Amino acid sequence: MMTDDQSATAVFLAKPASYGLAVPVERMETHISMIFLVGDRVYKLKKALKLPYVDFSTAAIREDACRKEVALNSETAPGLYIGVRRITRSDAGTLEFDGDGPLVDAVVEMSRFEQGQLFDQMAAAGRLTPELMTQTARMIAFYHRRAPVVSKGGGAANIEAVLDINDAGFATSRVFGPAELAKVSKSFRSRLVQHSELLDRRALAGKVRRCHGDLHLRNICLLDGKPCLFDCIEFNLGIATVDVLYDLAFLLMDLWHRGFPDLANLVMNRYLDETDDEDGFCLLPFLMAIRAAVRAHVTATQAEEPGQDVAGLAQEARSYFDLAHALLREVPPRLIAIGGLSGSGKTTIADHLAAKVGAPPGARIIESDRIRKALHGVSAETRLPVSAYQPDVSERVYREMARHAELILAQGGSVVADAVFDDPINRRLIEDVATRTGAGFRGIWLEADPELLWQRVRERAGGPSDATTDVLSGQLARKPTDITWRKLDASKAPEAISAAILQAWEPDGLH
Repeated sequence: MMTDDQSATAVFLAKPASYGLAVPVERMETHISMIFLVGDRVYKLKKALKLPYVDFSTAAIREDACRKEVALNSETAPGLYIGVRRITRSDAGTLEFDGDGPLVDAVVEMSRFEQGQLFDQMAAAGRLTPELMTQTARMIAFYHRRAPVVSKGGGAANIEAVLDINDAGFATSRVFGPAELAKVSKSFRSRLVQHSELLDRRALAGKVRRCHGDLHLRNICLLDGKPCLFDCIEFNLGIATVDVLYDLAFLLMDLWHRGFPDLANLVMNRYLDETDDEDGFCLLPFLMAIRAAVRAHVTATQAEEPGQDVAGLAQEARSYFDLAHALLREVPPRLIAIGGLSGSGKTTIADHLAAKVGAPPGARIIESDRIRKALHGVSAETRLPVSAYQPDVSERVYREMARHAELILAQGGSVVADAVFDDPINRRLIEDVATRTGAGFRGIWLEADPELLWQRVRERAGGPSDATTDVLSGQLARKPTDITWRKLDASKAPEAISAAILQAWEPDGLH
């Protein structure tokens, strides 16, 4: 509920004359802010409220929060944040910007950008491409590497504090009943016990950092053609001091909730390609569930405010709540190995499959080409010399693939392994990983007419593969004849091949 002073501030900010302009003022609203768009500027007013996770109850507190917001966001969004404007009362009793009178409120002033450049709107318009989301994943990985380490211990306690906030947040609304809240809280606490040792190890390794804290699609935009983070958590540093994978989990959950599981899986895979975080892969469904619960109680709280679309917000809150339930379900680990000669479409099929295998955000893709590039310390797009493909190097690549797969499967995650696998030794190597970890296994061999393989390799552009027609010639000359894995026609559409793999596993698929 707004105070009289803040109601007057909102009226002041809604008038073009307050800015010395004659253009219309657009108003937007979030659960904790009012946003006014006028000309080439944006003014963000923090609501005068006090919730379990945020205190904006006085003008002085709100001004301090504005200054923190500008300071914290200026690094990730240079040029977007202009500064803080104080709203004061003149001797005549009227409101004005930056006067000498007493403080009434404060706003963050920002440069205005096209709302269609917000990632949530780009998602709705179908404009989030794999290439853009790859850039985004790498940008986030870079941001996390530079984020300051805040805690050297207590990873489980850090997440427990988030669960406490969620419980308190749910208590502020009437959308959910006590019984269902108690049930989901019990499930969260059970999973926390299950993951507490790993969370603590990650904290000791410096994985708990001062992160963004609110990393969903609406807080990412395109600036100068590049993905950019803005609007990080400034009002409660404890909420933003989290495991880096919990920070990432908000974006993964948001993509999944909006119906973009393939993009969620892609962001996860590209992020892990850039970081040393595969030990935490098994945490992602749990962390995504917590993020879904956060959105559920925040949206439910917003439904309690006057003038809101109560039915619509309650339905949205329920959708997040149901997703949290689904994400907390345990899913058995799976390993799918996809082999075939260059041009058979292994990587394309792996990308189609991964989001449908295992718990959200899907399977970790372990790709020989990316492993090889990582071993040589270069980006996936960098071409390697012929020496990088000598038998001893390839042997090391397959051993690394097996090691990565075993790490993930042993912790309950699922894997899609993508390599040529033309040597029976390497096929046995990946099969043995499934045996040791008790994971369900399927080996797939993609077959195609040599002419199709020639065509695909000649026309290939971009991506991590360095295969040429000369490489394919060598593969065809020694084409294996002892394949026991299931053979599928690589000339078919990727959707059809993926469906065949999923249907063949078991009646209810791979989840």
